Amino acid sequence: MKKALCLLLLVLSARGAAVAVTAQRDAVSYVNPLIGTQKSAIGYGATMPFVTAPFGMTSWVAQTRQNKISITSYNYDDKTISGFIGTHQPAVWMGDYGYVTIVPQSGALRTRPEERAVAFRHEDETARPDYYAVTLASSLHAEMTGSDRAALMRFRFPKTGVARILVEASRPGINGSAKVDLQKHEITGYNPHRMDAHLGPDKGAAALPSFKGYFVVQFREVPRAGKTYGENDSNAYRGAYVEFAPRSEVEMRVGTSFLSIDQARENLQREIPTWDFDATQRKLRAQWNDKLQRLQVTASDSDKTMLYTAMYHALLYPRQFSEYGRYYSAFDDTIHTGESYTAYSIWDTFRAENSLITLLAPERVDGMITALLQNFKEGGWMPKWPNPGYTNIMIGTHADSLVAEAIRKGFHGFDRELAWKAVYKDAMSPPDGDTTRRWLDREEHTPYEARAGLTYYKTLGYIPTDKTDEAASRTLEDSYDDWCVAQVAHALGKTDDYKFFLHRSLNGEHLFNPALSLMNARTSDGKWAPIGGSEDTNENRSVSGWTEGDAWVYTFSMFHDQAGLMRLMGGPQKYASQLDKHFEGGHNVHKNEPSHHYGYLYDFAGQPWKTQAMVREIAAKEYSSGPGGLDGDDDCGQMSAWLLFTSFGFYPVNPASGDYMIGSPIYPHISLRLANGKTFTVTAQNNSKTNVYIKSASLNGTSLEKPVLTWEQIQAGGTLHFVMGARPSQWGNNYRPRVVE
Repeated sequence: MKKALCLLLLVLSARGAAVAVTAQRDAVSYVNPLIGTQKSAIGYGATMPFVTAPFGMTSWVAQTRQNKISITSYNYDDKTISGFIGTHQPAVWMGDYGYVTIVPQSGALRTRPEERAVAFRHEDETARPDYYAVTLASSLHAEMTGSDRAALMRFRFPKTGVARILVEASRPGINGSAKVDLQKHEITGYNPHRMDAHLGPDKGAAALPSFKGYFVVQFREVPRAGKTYGENDSNAYRGAYVEFAPRSEVEMRVGTSFLSIDQARENLQREIPTWDFDATQRKLRAQWNDKLQRLQVTASDSDKTMLYTAMYHALLYPRQFSEYGRYYSAFDDTIHTGESYTAYSIWDTFRAENSLITLLAPERVDGMITALLQNFKEGGWMPKWPNPGYTNIMIGTHADSLVAEAIRKGFHGFDRELAWKAVYKDAMSPPDGDTTRRWLDREEHTPYEARAGLTYYKTLGYIPTDKTDEAASRTLEDSYDDWCVAQVAHALGKTDDYKFFLHRSLNGEHLFNPALSLMNARTSDGKWAPIGGSEDTNENRSVSGWTEGDAWVYTFSMFHDQAGLMRLMGGPQKYASQLDKHFEGGHNVHKNEPSHHYGYLYDFAGQPWKTQAMVREIAAKEYSSGPGGLDGDDDCGQMSAWLLFTSFGFYPVNPASGDYMIGSPIYPHISLRLANGKTFTVTAQNNSKTNVYIKSASLNGTSLEKPVLTWEQIQAGGTLHFVMGARPSQWGNNYRPRVVE
């Protein structure tokens, strides 16, 4: 009887401990990296369930398909896995470079992806930022964890048959290399492939002869055999493999580098010095928790999954590109000392993702700006979409916005005079061949695009659609970039330059067509161009002048000059009426970035209750906690950043201004622990899915009457308190945007 009683007490105690652990779940346990990996009724986020560190250089993921520009390595709807790839592909419309693929297999040697693919089920899969595991239909069980530049993998094979690890160095047509050293238990090699080489201002792969993605793969046990394959056939997959006697488990680790094989080995030794899988995983989990647990929220588990996964996505990019004090530059094909980053999807991320990084990881900001300035010194321009070198992807020179925002928020750890030279060149120097090229979308092997059409912008005050593709969108976005350049000039005491660029930042107003109350492209003779349709067609880009949008999407796009647009439209009421038409007409396309700030614009027109309802509606419709839970390409964290800001109840409509427009807080309590040790908390009394309207607000006990916060108010910490209701109120209706003058 006593034994039975003791056993009962032990069981109850264990259950109590389990409940306690469940109640104290860490932030990583809520992250679902599968969000965004499946096409759904909401959309397709084109994300991948990476195992890597925050801003990690190399990300590891199961390969369900062979990636390329427009295809990611992992898709939730696929049924097979053909390997585990160390990838640097940042987004679906960008390519990979310097990647390496690890393939565990038994039975006959199979080197082609379609031959080596093995079925799997999602029920047999675990995906977290610190750990991925899957049991394949072949009964092979794979696990991996990692670090910034390395990974540790553990494979459990069936007990009969050979255990083989294949390392794919390169694909057909790519001259990669792999070597086996059985005495060292190693496979080493490199991959020189850059999928985006044709999209940059160079002659493709030949322009960077020193570029290689190096790898060192080490095995815990001595392989019994090893061999290379494909090295004498340019049309074959190239790599190497090792084989082990029949056994239950094989452990391996891999280091990566863009400097050398020796550096890959050093990176591995620094980051994963032992074979302790669990300790390596705990270290990576702690890195993620250090960031994620800065956010605390009162919400359902499903909503916590959405929020912490959004943070995970937002903290992946830009990715580190330096290796313990040195980095390879894809801008001059040389190794330098210093800190470096790449994978800035700037046309997307300057809107909110980079602003979010200033809150979540401010210790990274100086290095990220410095990296852009190093690119300027090495290649002549700050890049718009480095991957890892120049690519002429998207429009504008929005690195100007990143620089202006960093200066506005008081970051001092970069060379401000060099930053001025970089943004000044963006604003004043047309690209080579500016008047002889149309600068088509993804045009191959062109000079660096910078601000295409700048020659016309400087003389006409706009870019004409009969001379340059995407002319209207370029004009409007260049106007915002001019405003950013003006802010840099102002901070550095360059008064004349400040006045010049501030005045030129109003150029976008030249495209306002009063007959339509919309922005409208012009031709070089000053006439209005056809307004265009809503589809992203060649005609819409070349004739009507739009980039992934239409006149409705771009009319409100000058973040800095909403006051000017309001004046052109005839005042706040007509401005708000045009916004009504935008939303009611189905013109808001949240899956693409130019629409992200639109829901917050009613704040400027004295109708903040419409902003409150609209942003809550968008958040509810466009996001969920399942694999299909992102409306559009996450684009290096921008879609996720929108959700995080909106959950807090504010958003950086003009990111370089330091202002955040207030929306409608989604949760009754949400807080962010700031890097300065303070905590900024948002509370929403009576909040619910129907109580979306703000009745009153206070900041640290003082009444807040306008729908705007500043960077300084957030950094000071404290509590922003809202009282919510089910009906619109007049709170915040007297606010108007600042006039640019």
